[in-house]
Amino acid sequence: MTKSELIERLCLDQSHLPPRDVEFAVNTVLDRMRQALITGDRIEIRGFGSIGLRYRMPRSGRNPKTGDSVDVPGKFVPHFKPGRLLRERVNQHSSKPKHDVPNGHDN
Repeated sequence: MTKSELIERLCLDQSHLPPRDVEFAVNTVLDRMRQALITGDRIEIRGFGSIGLRYRMPRSGRNPKTGDSVDVPGKFVPHFKPGRLLRERVNQHSSKPKHDVPNGHDN
């Protein structure tokens, strides 16, 4: 689901709210979450999951075009950890993902 699709569905569910207000609310929530992560805070939404930062150590990689060795610096990356309730509900109600994901990984 994209952000636009989320806004559309919320507008359908909450037809008494103007679409402009729904879009503003979604953008405000996402902006606050983004700012929390930028400042190093952890986001926790009970029943859904948490988003925090994980540090990836510096490593040696390869340039795919030339095959040359490249030093990849360490960096922080956002990491989502689903809550227990979300994991249970997904496994109860999902028979197959809408988009096939090989080996259960999205990347």
